[in-house]
Amino acid sequence: MSEPSLFVGLSSRRIAELVRRATKHVCYAAPGIQAEVSAALVELNQHSPAVTITVNLDFSETTLRLGYGSLEAVEQLRINGIEPVHFAGFRSSVLLVDEAGWVFTPTALYLEQEPHSDETPNAVRLSTPQAREMLMLLCPPARAAAISQAATSEEAQQIASVPLAVSTQRIEEAHFTEVKGAITQAPPVRFDLARQVRVFEPYLQYVELSLTGAAIERGRVRIPRSVQRLGSSGDLEGRLQTTFDLIEKRKSLSSNALEEELMEIRKMAPTLGKRHGRVVLKATKPRFEERLDEFRVKLVKHQERIREELQKCLDESKEEIIEHFLPLAKLRPPDELTSQMFGPPTDDDIRHWLCLQMDGVVPSAEKLVSKMVLEVHYKDVTFETLNRDDFFDSVKRAFPLVNWSKTYDEFKAAGEVNDLFP
Repeated sequence: MSEPSLFVGLSSRRIAELVRRATKHVCYAAPGIQAEVSAALVELNQHSPAVTITVNLDFSETTLRLGYGSLEAVEQLRINGIEPVHFAGFRSSVLLVDEAGWVFTPTALYLEQEPHSDETPNAVRLSTPQAREMLMLLCPPARAAAISQAATSEEAQQIASVPLAVSTQRIEEAHFTEVKGAITQAPPVRFDLARQVRVFEPYLQYVELSLTGAAIERGRVRIPRSVQRLGSSGDLEGRLQTTFDLIEKRKSLSSNALEEELMEIRKMAPTLGKRHGRVVLKATKPRFEERLDEFRVKLVKHQERIREELQKCLDESKEEIIEHFLPLAKLRPPDELTSQMFGPPTDDDIRHWLCLQMDGVVPSAEKLVSKMVLEVHYKDVTFETLNRDDFFDSVKRAFPLVNWSKTYDEFKAAGEVNDLFP
């Protein structure tokens, strides 16, 4: 017969198969435990009560969220009379079944699937002496039996003198309730979905770009109702109704050049369509950020250049409105004005009143300039967007020079659950 392989793949399926074959003892020590393994332990405990079972776990919210095990598996053990011991911070794993043993790397299902063959090994097989020694360190019942069955008192003392490598404190009810409450309140994301999202996270990121407050030439202000009631004339009919064009169209104040440049930058983050939005390749994101920084510098220079001329335009616009409504207010002084006067209002009184009314609606140049902001928001890909039926076609159209075949295959594989086991 050939010697068993030193390196093997241990998945929950294979561990469960090994557990069911036990005749003396099973010792399982790992960050967590999956339902398939706990079910095998419960079955073994019911059908072969003479077999000693020891389970050591780092029972914590962190290990459950990483996918080292499941809350349901731990509950299954406790309900069926198998009390796991809390092994805080443990990240290696050991499986001892009768005379055989393995040290293995546990799988965080949040990151990857469990190994399903010896071609992807995650475990090292222990020799029989190594397995026995490990059993004395991790399994108190087996240790106690070995001491009682020792041939001499010296042998018993020798076994007893080696300290246990684990705690003997079981998972307390308060601890279990606390962890269960946290997991129940905010359940972990399905691990296959999380793995699929992680496939695309290194490649793509959504980005929203907007230049707000720059198009001041399109701004309008609402005429106060107290002024509107004065009536109107034909002088400003083109600009003045219930609202007023804040400034006349002037090329020197226009933001067209900025908006055209931003449009060019947007080409580095093409849109995938209305259902998705814009995305940028993370590989080109540094250059994308450089272009945005260059744009911000130009935006600041634009603000500085137009500030003085803009204030002059605003003052002129406000004066136009005042001059327009001044004769109307003289003809029919508004109650809001006359109620504050000891006598008939003078022209200066009316002008002052109109000025106060417009001060409340016509902003200063400084305020307008301060509202010119380039807003950039990044968002990572999500499972919902990745699984829209047009996502991959949209990505391929947006980035035709990138070969997405390998990434697509990884994405599909990350979501598959392989039930085959040798």
